[in-house]
Amino acid sequence: MALKDRITLGMSLPHRSPEPIDMNVVCQVAQRAEALGFRDLWVTENTLDHVFSFDPMVVLTYAAALTRSIRVGVSVVVLPIQNPIHVAHQVATLDYASNGRAILGVGLGRDQHYTQFQVPRDHRVRRFREGVELIKALWTEPKVNYRGTIFQLDAGAMSPKPVQTPHPPIWMGGGHPDALRRASAIADGWMGAGGSSHADFKRAVPLLREHLEKARRDPKTFPISKRVFLSVHERADVARTELHRWFSVVYHNPVTP
Repeated sequence: MALKDRITLGMSLPHRSPEPIDMNVVCQVAQRAEALGFRDLWVTENTLDHVFSFDPMVVLTYAAALTRSIRVGVSVVVLPIQNPIHVAHQVATLDYASNGRAILGVGLGRDQHYTQFQVPRDHRVRRFREGVELIKALWTEPKVNYRGTIFQLDAGAMSPKPVQTPHPPIWMGGGHPDALRRASAIADGWMGAGGSSHADFKRAVPLLREHLEKARRDPKTFPISKRVFLSVHERADVARTELHRWFSVVYHNPVTP
């Protein structure tokens, strides 16, 4: 099998930048990525941010309306600080509007997210697991009766349902061994953090595959991805300088110029 058939590529949709983003650029990137054969368009969730940042669901819906086949995904929604009922409805609507192209990425987030949204960090893993369970139930069942430790729901009905069956794929982020174990048990794919090193990614993938085998899931059918940042220019020194500037401003984590 050719390498191009084993490794697919997605594209980050313009959504987070030190400068305001022109919507014409968003349109051009979305349509050009589709024309070039990229598989997905991705955005991140950064609600309270020090730089310009779009709401992920809104900008993905915009991109979906401009395209016909490329998939649209968020990586990741910090699920424990959200109401899973709301997330389920947002993504179901996105999947319906895009005719079955939505991908939901979820993660635990960082301490700052819980402080910003005034949500206790206690039981965040339980909130995460129950949130995923409730989202799947709302996507697949006509009426949901759910009894969790954190969330409860009586005869909850949601429409529209997603177009994808049994439901849109749920991918998980995070490189901690516990996160890899959770992904192998309840996720449909895994994504390495953009800020993680290649060495971290190389260590995580074999462990994830080991957990998948223990869960009696086929690692060959479980998508594994890594976000990689590129700076393109005719001159290599200019590309390096721009990448350094972008990382310094957006991530406060400058790379070596």
